[in-house]
Amino acid sequence: MKKLIVLPLFLLIVINQTQAFSKAGQWNENKVIAHRGAWKSKQLPENSIAALKEAIRLNCYGSEFDVHLTKDDQMVVNHDPTFLGMSVSGSTYNELLSKKMPNGEFIPTLEAYLKAGMKQKKTKLILELKPQNQGTERDLFFAKQALELVKKLKAEAWVEYISFSYEICKYLATNAHGAPVYYLAGDKSPQELKTDGMAGADYHYSVFQQKNWLKESKEQGLKTNAWTVNGVWEMKWLLAHEVDFITTNEPELLFEVMSSDATAKGWKLKWADEFNGKGLPDPSKWTYDVGGSGWGNNELQYYTQADTLNAFVEKGNLHIVARKETKENRDFTSARLASRKKFDWTYGRVEVRAMLPEGKGIWSAIWMLPTDWKYGNWPRSGEIDVMEHVGYDPDSVHSTVHTKAFNHNIGTHLGNALKVDNVFTEYHVYAAEWYESHIDFFIDDRLVFTFKNSGKGIDEWPFDQNYHLLLNIAVGGNWGGKMGVSEQIFPATMKVDYVRVFQK
Repeated sequence: MKKLIVLPLFLLIVINQTQAFSKAGQWNENKVIAHRGAWKSKQLPENSIAALKEAIRLNCYGSEFDVHLTKDDQMVVNHDPTFLGMSVSGSTYNELLSKKMPNGEFIPTLEAYLKAGMKQKKTKLILELKPQNQGTERDLFFAKQALELVKKLKAEAWVEYISFSYEICKYLATNAHGAPVYYLAGDKSPQELKTDGMAGADYHYSVFQQKNWLKESKEQGLKTNAWTVNGVWEMKWLLAHEVDFITTNEPELLFEVMSSDATAKGWKLKWADEFNGKGLPDPSKWTYDVGGSGWGNNELQYYTQADTLNAFVEKGNLHIVARKETKENRDFTSARLASRKKFDWTYGRVEVRAMLPEGKGIWSAIWMLPTDWKYGNWPRSGEIDVMEHVGYDPDSVHSTVHTKAFNHNIGTHLGNALKVDNVFTEYHVYAAEWYESHIDFFIDDRLVFTFKNSGKGIDEWPFDQNYHLLLNIAVGGNWGGKMGVSEQIFPATMKVDYVRVFQK
């Protein structure tokens, strides 16, 4: 016999509201929220209805806008507490109408703004209630007025709420009947937000970089949004770390970045170091190859272990430094970092954003070696060189592979080089995509070289085992020192902005 389940009235209301929200429109499925509308590229006034319409035209997921309360309790859309030199809270609405935006619009009321946004059903209206700095009572009155207007206009399906006031957010979470509410200030943990009924965190991207709250939010079932993100590399960091939404003044740029980013091709981040700390590299992620044996290439440096003179993290970068100093009968020191036994993988995409060291005699590399040497010592188990650069050939950056059949000792190694501008003064992204069938090498998304699995066995393709990543600067050596070593170039530094490994 089937049992009749009777739900409480308030729960039925929430379910009905949620169903109504989901059926109201076919909302754009992307991460882009236009900050104060899409205004920048067409030089529209921020928070204007014209900027809202442009965000809608671009098919943004949402368009954010800011709401204030006038002296006579009219809700108006404007970012700053002043409108063209007039205090919003100190002026009546009619007084504010004495001025116009550069495009001829008057300051829009919240009602007019919502009505304009409700003419479509694809872009969400992200309503920010600005704290009025007139006490909690005034803020909560403001929040109540906004909710009543949204209900009156039947705009619930379009609206999501954000605020820097936690009191406003808690009031909205309690009274908005299931509408998403996000907190902006960045000082509450995901657990606190969940406890107080928030849909998630809408924090400045630096908060997510400094804390592990993207991961924690996902674990708590919360959404995440980052503001205000206008740079390509910040966008890429957030995409790699699977933020749900990005608020930006550059929606067109964000769409472009999303279309070409590794995540658009189905890659999922598995391991990364963003180098956001200070001091020695993270010992949970890196170990060191140590010594001055020449490393099979007659190299001149001694690789040190956990020495901040040769490897340190500062201002978001790993610095690997080759120095002119004597250690263990070697005239130079440097560092060689390895992810061995910290993170090893088979197949995937590795990308490293780096600025290379300059000078004759320098040999810098971003490369991969087998962790367990499944088929025997080098070169039988293979080597994957994502990037190699020698200082005497400053404009050429190389990508190569080494196997028993193809290696430089017998003059059969396979690879290619690209001419790359400004490798010493600008960051470039060096990447390899390793599949069962082939390996593709890239510099700034330009294909350098493809090495295919011939199917003829391990002598040509030993690349079916765990590898790890290495980052280093060598001094001299059979290749790097071919034209000698200029001792005036030291210290020579490779700066690494990030390391990311993706898999599908």
